[in-house]
Amino acid sequence: MIYRERGYLPHLEFEGRSYFVTFRLADSVPAQLLEAWKQEREDVLKRAQEQNRKVSEYEAQRLKYLYSERVEKYLDSGAGECWLKNPEVARVVVDALKYFDGDRYDLHSWCVMPNHVHALFTPKPQPGGLKLDSLLIPTLHSWKSFTANEANRILGRQGKFWQQEYYDSLVRSDRQFALYIRYILENPVQAGLCKLWEDWPWSGCSNEIRGWLSETKVGGQDARAPSAEPPI
Repeated sequence: MIYRERGYLPHLEFEGRSYFVTFRLADSVPAQLLEAWKQEREDVLKRAQEQNRKVSEYEAQRLKYLYSERVEKYLDSGAGECWLKNPEVARVVVDALKYFDGDRYDLHSWCVMPNHVHALFTPKPQPGGLKLDSLLIPTLHSWKSFTANEANRILGRQGKFWQQEYYDSLVRSDRQFALYIRYILENPVQAGLCKLWEDWPWSGCSNEIRGWLSETKVGGQDARAPSAEPPI
């Protein structure tokens, strides 16, 4: 990611392919509820198929938005045991996210909520010429595997810690990149966990992003007051 001055306002340019990801605790959303949400989406897709047409771009984006918004609201209500409320566990997760920052990826922003985690990062080219798109799965696996073992040890428990599935979205523009930054940092505020995003100890952003936040506005709004609307 490159931070440049253009006229009066700073401008973000990111190289490579950046990703917004969300992964959540194993008990945060019951399996039957996930299945009901999945069925609802499949019904929409089935209707398009019965009408012998493809799902329109608007329908696809709308489905993605409705699903992510619904899950996010449920998570923010504090569902499950919320093991990430334990400060020691939260610290393990934050440290894991940062561990390969600058080496395997550039970590732009992150937030550890009581029952889920958000991160925005850009994979970096690795020896052997592995495609950047191929680095998403091993990065998530590394984060989840290490933190699950450490968290279970801290909590004195055994069993599944994270849900296997996760949400990811490819960042397609500078504007979307900025919206994701705002969304991640403001999540604790929108969930009623703190008044200012800077007050939440388990979230943050790179120095580059912090400098940009302090100097620019996005979409006519202060970037330090992120929008509550999940970007799609």
